[in-house]
Amino acid sequence: MNRRIATLLLAAAATALSACGPADNDPGPGGVTVGEARALDEAAEMLEERRIPDEAIPEVEGENAQQPPATGTETGTQ
Repeated sequence: MNRRIATLLLAAAATALSACGPADNDPGPGGVTVGEARALDEAAEMLEERRIPDEAIPEVEGENAQQPPATGTETGTQ
């Protein structure tokens, strides 16, 4: 009988402690909630998965190689 009560108490304590995680609306890192931080992490993973592999872009050498467009913020332009 005592063993059954001890088992039930242990199970109840384990169940109560398993619910002691951070809630989605608890403050998280960087001033966002835990749920927002999780959503941002998932979005970042999705974007990283969609990245074009380096092998898919042909490498151009010589005078015909395109330079990145100027942003207009460099000194000496205009």
